[in-house]
Amino acid sequence: MIQTTTPNVEGRTISAYLGIVHGEVIIGADIFKDLFAAVRDIVGGRSGAYEKSLDEARRQALAELQGEAAELGADAVIGIDLDYEVIGQNGSMLMVTCSGTAVKLA
Repeated sequence: MIQTTTPNVEGRTISAYLGIVHGEVIIGADIFKDLFAAVRDIVGGRSGAYEKSLDEARRQALAELQGEAAELGADAVIGIDLDYEVIGQNGSMLMVTCSGTAVKLA
């Protein structure tokens, strides 16, 4: 299934708009990742553990979005918007959401 942030699919005609679809994932940051991230903040560098968690959460949210679009019989999801938000007590969780419009292509 085509997934794009653009409002159309280049070279393809949209024949039907099937509705808004979405995906949400909330992940908790565990204490070991927090500890290693704190060390990285002090000595510099990237936090691979957090980057891996963010990547996995984004992939899961997009998979949920695609699954919802497939249930509607969509060929593509256009106008996808990804958002990241820290939530929970002391920012202990990360929420990744995505939404877009499921469409049929001619």
